[in-house]
Amino acid sequence: MRITLPSGTPAISVPHAGATTGLVIATDVWGLRPLFDDLAERLSAEWSMSVCVPEPFPGPPIPMEFEPRVAALRAADDAARLRDLQEAAAVTACSRVVLIGFCMGGMYALKACSLHTFDRIVPFYGMIRVPEAWRGPGQGEPLDFVAAGDPECVLAIIGDQDPYTPPDDVAALEALGVSTVRFPEAAHAFVHDPSRDAHRPADAAMAWQMAYEWLQGAV
Repeated sequence: MRITLPSGTPAISVPHAGATTGLVIATDVWGLRPLFDDLAERLSAEWSMSVCVPEPFPGPPIPMEFEPRVAALRAADDAARLRDLQEAAAVTACSRVVLIGFCMGGMYALKACSLHTFDRIVPFYGMIRVPEAWRGPGQGEPLDFVAAGDPECVLAIIGDQDPYTPPDDVAALEALGVSTVRFPEAAHAFVHDPSRDAHRPADAAMAWQMAYEWLQGAV
C-alpha cells in the first residue's frame, strides 16, 4: 500500500505479520512505480520481512526522462534522503532493519552506512563516487559516508562492465573494508529490472541469493 512518511515523502509499505526484520529499499533514479510495488510484495513474501520503499524525489512530479531526473539529483540533499530512509526503517516496526538499493539507490545505501540504522546493507551497482553530472551542493561522496560508518556491514554487488563503478572506485571501496561481489560479464542494472537489456537472469538469481544470505547475517 502507499503511505506518507512523517517528512511528507510518499512510500510503499508492505507489512509482514510476525516479521522480525524490516527491509528498506532505495529505488533507482526512476523512483516509485509498479516495478517497486511488485518487488516489495515479492521480497516481503519470500524473505518474511516488512518492507518500506520511500520515493527519492518527493514534491512536484518529475518527468520520466533522464535529464530532468539528473537535474533533480543535482538539487538533492543527502540529509533529506537519509532522513527518509530512517523514517522508512521506523515504518517497518522491526527492531532489526536492513537496506538494499539499486543504481542511484545503491549510492544512497552506501551513504546510509553512516547512519548506524541498518544492521546490514546491500547496494546493487551503487555509484561509489558521485557522477560528475550529478554533483550539487547537497551531494556528498559515498566513500566519505562509508568511512564514517560501519563498512563491514556492507556487501556491494558490482558488474565489472558497469561504467558507474570503475575498478579504481571498487578498489577504494574495498580498501575501506566493504565486501564486494563482482560479476565479470554484467553491466549496470543487471539484477532488479527484468525488462532492461542489461538484465542477466542467472547472475541476477545468484546476486539475490547472496544478498539474502548477507542480510540474514548468514555470511
